[in-house]
Amino acid sequence: MKEDINGVYLVIPAYNEEKHVKKVLSDVANLGYKIILVNDGSKDNTLELAREVQKLYPNQVFIVSHVINRGLGAALKTGMTVALKHGAQYIITFDADGQHAFEDISKVAKPLMENKADAVIGSRVFDDMPRTKHFANDVMNILTHIFYGIKVKDSQSGLRAFSAKAAKEINVVSPGYGVSSEFIKEIKDNNIKFDEIPITTIYTDETQHKGTNAIVGIKIMFKMIIDLFR
Repeated sequence: MKEDINGVYLVIPAYNEEKHVKKVLSDVANLGYKIILVNDGSKDNTLELAREVQKLYPNQVFIVSHVINRGLGAALKTGMTVALKHGAQYIITFDADGQHAFEDISKVAKPLMENKADAVIGSRVFDDMPRTKHFANDVMNILTHIFYGIKVKDSQSGLRAFSAKAAKEINVVSPGYGVSSEFIKEIKDNNIKFDEIPITTIYTDETQHKGTNAIVGIKIMFKMIIDLFR
């Protein structure tokens, strides 16, 4: 890669991702990035497969495990905390299920490295998104705008990038998928300069069933309402 990737850490949360985790970790490590893999209480072979990759890249792949499944938000918070302890200058959140294109890592990191932003949200192309996910994401974008007062193209994207400065200011507490909207709230509340970069998403039968759906959306909405009265 042409970019200087020293100090770039990918935080990859994984819960029962034995089908994809080995390839994702291997491909990312092969690009030269350092990785914090957070095994979020997986019950399958996710941890064992991650350890196989770690043996090949002992100076790049670091594994942290939750004893029980604590949720996406908790896994991301753990991973970002560990990355900062390792001295990360830039932190990128990256899904373990193979839905993100590896070339997009450098795209979301670029505005940080050029000091144009301290946070970057990877914005998926909604025209390519399955209808059910498109609708759910539209609703969450609207709710995020209404409750948190900030308008973004893709509030539920799992591919994000933060400078170390921004990562230290952000304090997410949502244990589950509500963390995606909470990241947006934290960006606004801390006056963090951010950018949105178009990214590619690889949709499979598995990835279409993950993420925000109607039930998850309702739970997030109630969390937003509670936040207003705190």
